[in-house]
Amino acid sequence: MTNSIILIPLAILLIIPFAIDNSFAQISSGGFGQSPFERDFHDIRFLDAYFGTMEEKIEAEPGDNSVPFTVVFANVGTQDITGIKGQLSLPMGFSGINGPRSVILADSDSNSLAGENFHLTFFVNIGENVEIQQYPGTVKLDYSRLRESGVRTSFSDFEFKVTGDSTINVKALDPFLTSLQTNNVIIEISNDGTAAISSVDVVSTNTQTERASTAASTTNVENVVILESNWDVGNIQPKSSRQLTATVYVPENLKGDTLRIPLSISYYNAHGDQHTIDKIVDFYIKGFIDLSVYGIDVIDLSDTQMVVGEIINEGNEDALFGFVTLEPLGDSNIKKQTQFIDEIEIDAPVPFNIPLEFEGEPEYGEHDIKITVRYKDNIREELFLPYETTIFVEEPSNDEESEDNTMMIAIPVIIVIIVGFLLLRRRKKQEIENS
Repeated sequence: MTNSIILIPLAILLIIPFAIDNSFAQISSGGFGQSPFERDFHDIRFLDAYFGTMEEKIEAEPGDNSVPFTVVFANVGTQDITGIKGQLSLPMGFSGINGPRSVILADSDSNSLAGENFHLTFFVNIGENVEIQQYPGTVKLDYSRLRESGVRTSFSDFEFKVTGDSTINVKALDPFLTSLQTNNVIIEISNDGTAAISSVDVVSTNTQTERASTAASTTNVENVVILESNWDVGNIQPKSSRQLTATVYVPENLKGDTLRIPLSISYYNAHGDQHTIDKIVDFYIKGFIDLSVYGIDVIDLSDTQMVVGEIINEGNEDALFGFVTLEPLGDSNIKKQTQFIDEIEIDAPVPFNIPLEFEGEPEYGEHDIKITVRYKDNIREELFLPYETTIFVEEPSNDEESEDNTMMIAIPVIIVIIVGFLLLRRRKKQEIENS
């Protein structure tokens, strides 16, 4: 019994050192997990790692070479450090600028004060087959403490992202505007890159609403009226686009000019940083052609029935290469025909006359017809103006019967005249003989 009482405290005393030793994390001689470097001291704390410089993060995509890669640290020790050198270890597909097997090194230009942040910038090649995603990395730092001999080493594991590269382009789906009227404009904002952009906001700058605050105009957009000036576009995925619409009125004096609409586009890139870029959308301003058809009628001209009418242009641009086509509607058997009328100038009526012919036997009375004016504007775009109406075709009089009736009346008159002439002559002859 006495021996048992003595053995129990001894056993407890022997177990306590093992329990205390196993309650603390230990640094084994082989380093931490999969890290290729050995770890020792903890004066350095990792803060961030990204493609870019200390001043600005940049987007990077597969195939980019000599891309700056910045790692940011904090000196959490109690002493200043100096002689900072870094070595970067990245997964397969990433390499240093000196080749696939070269060591990726960087030196800091300055010391790091205790409690301050510092950074190292490496230059990396990104392989063509690297995917846009998160990747692990490790950085090894060698440094010295001031007033202390020897080199210390710190290791940090981190994750970084190959973001892809966003490329923003703008274009007008229809690059032509027409003066003297309101135009509904569709502008396409496209992301032709490999990284998504978010919270895209577009502002039309240097418009009439801003004219008072701008010292000088950079474009002629202040001469037009744009009803909208700000658009919330939202997110744009890679290789996709979004559209915005605007209502634009162009005055007459800008006919033939190029309208330049400046756009300020703000967005957040794949790093979550806000950027603003300026783009310009160009439009060509066409003249306004405003045609109308009137005065449609049927007349007799040189024993031929003609469909006649006039076309007037009330716009500010001549219509070119004009044609007028007459075609039947409904049950009409009028033959389809086309006449060339050349230019249709502004404020000058242009007449046309088309011979009236029929498919088969002529049918008289009312006919539904369509007059189509075909022409081109000054950018050689072909346009059509249809005009539907009803005409009345009269049956022509019978000329042969009219001639017969005239002859039947004229013959007796001629006979009476001849008889009277003969009688008058005979009487004068008798008077001469009697005298």
